[in-house]
Amino acid sequence: MAFYPDERIGLFIDGANLFSTTKALDFDIDFKRLLEEFRKRGKLIRANYYTALLEQEDYNPLRPLVDWLDYNGFSVITKPAKEYTDENGRRRIKGDMDIELAVDMMEAAAYLDHVILFSGDGDFRRAVQAAQGKGARVSVVSSLKTQPSMISDDLRRVADTFIELADLETMIGRAGGSN
Repeated sequence: MAFYPDERIGLFIDGANLFSTTKALDFDIDFKRLLEEFRKRGKLIRANYYTALLEQEDYNPLRPLVDWLDYNGFSVITKPAKEYTDENGRRRIKGDMDIELAVDMMEAAAYLDHVILFSGDGDFRRAVQAAQGKGARVSVVSSLKTQPSMISDDLRRVADTFIELADLETMIGRAGGSN
């Protein structure tokens, strides 16, 4: 990974995508270690975590994580998830944060040197290009080591650097492994 000590870094984390990827890789992220790791690599200006939440539920398993992130150096961007029943009568939840993440990333590219996107979602391809157009380098963190691969080929091709999430496990993984 190419990082420079004086570069201004921003982390943009697609929470749902990162959760799916780490689950497929069978490890949990220690978000405190993740911040520490990227603070070592440059001037960490921004660390955004994006997730949708079901607000009407009595207990939301994401709430403790979101609260911890909010109090420990992350800007947490949420919106209410929408619950619906599909054509087969199954309960489904929809909570896409792509637009919020893409807009924030493109705006931040004006004052960041290096944008690090934690997502393999190919929908971010154009946002990555827009951030690069503002002069920022863009690294994408996802995985080729899952079955199927969690990184869109289009996104990997447009990124300046692809970082294999599995290779970061010893640096940012939670001690004791997965649940």
